[in-house]
Amino acid sequence: MLLEAISSAILGLALAWAAARRLPHRLPARDTCREDQRAGGLFGAFITHTALDFGNLFVILIGAAVVSAASLSLLVRPAGRLRRHSATA
Repeated sequence: MLLEAISSAILGLALAWAAARRLPHRLPARDTCREDQRAGGLFGAFITHTALDFGNLFVILIGAAVVSAASLSLLVRPAGRLRRHSATA
Protein backbone atom coordinates (compact mmCIF):
# COMPACT_ATOMS: atom_id res chain seq x y z
CA MET A 1 0.00 0.00 0.00
CA LEU A 2 2.86 2.37 0.76
CA LEU A 3 4.48 1.67 -2.60
CA GLU A 4 1.17 2.42 -4.33
CA ALA A 5 0.84 5.75 -2.51
CA ILE A 6 4.40 6.85 -3.23
CA SER A 7 4.19 5.74 -6.87
CA SER A 8 0.88 7.49 -7.47
CA ALA A 9 2.14 10.73 -5.89
CA ILE A 10 5.24 10.61 -8.08
CA LEU A 11 3.06 9.91 -11.12
CA GLY A 12 0.88 12.92 -10.28
CA LEU A 13 3.95 15.13 -9.93
CA ALA A 14 5.28 13.88 -13.27
CA LEU A 15 1.98 14.75 -14.96
CA ALA A 16 2.03 18.19 -13.34
CA TRP A 17 5.60 18.78 -14.52
CA ALA A 18 4.73 17.71 -18.08
CA ALA A 19 1.63 19.90 -18.15
CA ALA A 20 3.49 22.89 -16.73
CA ARG A 21 6.15 22.59 -19.42
CA ARG A 22 3.64 22.03 -22.22
CA LEU A 23 0.87 24.48 -21.26
CA PRO A 24 2.31 27.13 -18.90
CA HIS A 25 0.06 29.91 -20.22
CA ARG A 26 -3.14 27.92 -19.71
CA LEU A 27 -2.57 26.71 -16.15
CA PRO A 28 -2.77 28.50 -12.80
CA ALA A 29 0.26 28.79 -10.50
CA ARG A 30 2.68 25.85 -10.54
CA ASP A 31 2.17 25.18 -6.83
CA THR A 32 -1.55 24.80 -7.36
CA CYS A 33 -1.00 22.47 -10.27
CA ARG A 34 1.51 20.31 -8.38
CA GLU A 35 -0.66 19.95 -5.29
CA ASP A 36 -3.75 19.19 -7.34
CA GLN A 37 -1.97 16.51 -9.34
CA ARG A 38 -0.45 14.91 -6.26
CA ALA A 39 -3.86 14.78 -4.58
CA GLY A 40 -5.45 13.51 -7.79
CA GLY A 41 -2.91 10.71 -8.07
CA LEU A 42 -3.40 9.64 -4.46
CA PHE A 43 -7.18 9.81 -4.76
CA GLY A 44 -7.12 7.82 -8.00
CA ALA A 45 -4.95 5.15 -6.40
CA PHE A 46 -7.32 5.01 -3.44
CA ILE A 47 -10.39 4.64 -5.65
CA THR A 48 -8.79 1.99 -7.84
CA HIS A 49 -7.45 0.04 -4.87
CA THR A 50 -10.83 0.17 -3.13
CA ALA A 51 -12.80 -0.81 -6.23
CA LEU A 52 -10.57 -3.64 -7.44
CA ASP A 53 -9.14 -4.78 -4.09
CA PHE A 54 -6.06 -6.53 -5.40
CA GLY A 55 -2.40 -5.68 -5.42
CA ASN A 56 -1.70 -5.15 -9.12
CA LEU A 57 0.43 -2.01 -9.02
CA PHE A 58 0.19 -1.35 -12.78
CA VAL A 59 -3.62 -1.23 -12.76
CA ILE A 60 -3.66 0.99 -9.69
CA LEU A 61 -1.21 3.40 -11.32
CA ILE A 62 -3.39 3.55 -14.43
CA GLY A 63 -6.35 4.51 -12.24
CA ALA A 64 -4.21 7.13 -10.51
CA ALA A 65 -3.11 8.56 -13.87
CA VAL A 66 -6.70 8.76 -15.13
CA VAL A 67 -7.97 10.63 -12.08
CA SER A 68 -4.91 12.87 -12.05
CA ALA A 69 -5.40 13.75 -15.72
CA ALA A 70 -9.08 14.42 -15.11
CA SER A 71 -8.26 16.81 -12.29
CA LEU A 72 -5.71 18.53 -14.51
CA SER A 73 -8.32 19.03 -17.22
CA LEU A 74 -10.38 21.00 -14.71
CA LEU A 75 -7.52 23.46 -14.21
CA VAL A 76 -6.87 24.25 -17.89
CA ARG A 77 -8.14 27.64 -19.00
CA PRO A 78 -9.25 28.50 -22.55
CA ALA A 79 -6.48 29.55 -24.92
CA GLY A 80 -8.00 32.77 -26.20
CA ARG A 81 -10.59 35.22 -25.12
CA LEU A 82 -14.15 34.05 -25.24
CA ARG A 83 -16.32 36.01 -27.62
CA ARG A 84 -19.61 36.96 -26.18
CA HIS A 85 -22.35 37.93 -28.55
CA SER A 86 -25.71 39.28 -27.60
CA ALA A 87 -28.74 37.16 -28.31
CA THR A 88 -29.99 39.64 -30.91
CA ALA A 89 -26.77 39.75 -32.91
